[in-house]
Amino acid sequence: MDINRRHWIRIATASLAGAWLGLAAIAAPASAEDKITVFAAASLKNALDAANAAWSKDISKETTVSYAASSALAKQIEAGAPADIFISADLAWMDYVAKKKLIKDGTRSNLLGNRIVLVAPKDAAKPVEIKEGFDLATLVGDGKLAMGAVDSVPAGKYGKAALEKLGVWSSVESKVAGAESVRAALALVSRGEAPYGIVYQTDAAADPGVAIVGTFPEESHPPITYPIAILSESKSADAAAYLDYLKSEKAAPFFTEQGFTILK
Repeated sequence: MDINRRHWIRIATASLAGAWLGLAAIAAPASAEDKITVFAAASLKNALDAANAAWSKDISKETTVSYAASSALAKQIEAGAPADIFISADLAWMDYVAKKKLIKDGTRSNLLGNRIVLVAPKDAAKPVEIKEGFDLATLVGDGKLAMGAVDSVPAGKYGKAALEKLGVWSSVESKVAGAESVRAALALVSRGEAPYGIVYQTDAAADPGVAIVGTFPEESHPPITYPIAILSESKSADAAAYLDYLKSEKAAPFFTEQGFTILK
């Protein structure tokens, strides 16, 4: 083989290799740094899905959200689940991950507020006056009171606190159907498997199968606060910008339309 032929073969081989590398780069999935993975309380789903759709459209970045009870998400974070942002439905579970040194210093803030309400299946809904000593046990009857698990799920904890404050917890404790998340509790009522449930007002707004029959007085339970923070193991270059976006006036309507209040 003459020198010129060998020379052109080397050029062709290099060009082909370069082409394959280019195709591989095009086909390669986005790296962890190009994605934002969010762990968010289940009650945020409708509002956060809408906010994320707008965010992704604006900056062409992928956002993945895992929705569950704040307690379950905090435990997953503790176990090393990869995520960039955590939005809890109460302060306690954010405190939990903070004490484990699992959030980045200076990134935590309180994002949203909410209310808890009593709901019933829409076709059987009648107004209930929620006040001290109201007869919830008789209303529930032989059925179940759907709530998030009262020892772990924030909505369940708020609900139990309110019922204790109003002096009716002992009369309904045995009737409680503790669900793994507030959305699971909502589903029990929506499907007619429980005559009443205690959920966030934002959840009730998201399910046409239920109606709000009463709202718990704000003074009957601790303030409902949704804190947000960047997790210490985050590799996303966009996590800080995403957090700022959720706190911005641009994102606010997605939350207020669902019934959340914006905390400053």
